[in-house]
Amino acid sequence: MTAVDIDDYLAGVSEPGRATLDEVRHRIRRLVPSATEGISYSVPVFLVDGAPIAGLAAFRRHLSYLPHSGHVLESLGPAVDGYARTPGSLHFALDEPLPLELLRALLAAKAELMGLPPGVVV
Repeated sequence: MTAVDIDDYLAGVSEPGRATLDEVRHRIRRLVPSATEGISYSVPVFLVDGAPIAGLAAFRRHLSYLPHSGHVLESLGPAVDGYARTPGSLHFALDEPLPLELLRALLAAKAELMGLPPGVVV
C-alpha cells in the first residue's frame, strides 16, 4: 500500500469530490505526519503503526470520513451534529472539506482509542 494507491483512487473520483477529498487528505497528513497512506477495503486509509486511524471514501452524492471505529463519532457528541452519519462513517458534501478542527477532534479521538501517545495528532 502506498500514497500512489490513493492517487489512483482519487483519479477515479469526479469533481468536485476529487478536489475535496484531496484537501481532506492533505489536512490529515498535516495533522498526523507519522501516518502512512494506502488502500484498505478499496478506499484510502491512513495508518499509524500499521493500524488505521482514518479513511476516506467517495460516493455519488456524498463523501465519507471513516474513523474505523464505531465509538469515535458517538464520542464527539455535538461536534458532529449537522452531519449525516452511520456508526462507522461521517458524510460530508462533495464540495466542502471537513473543517480542520473537526478533523483534529476525529483523529484525536481515534488516537486515544488506539492508545497512541499524545502528540501523534498535532
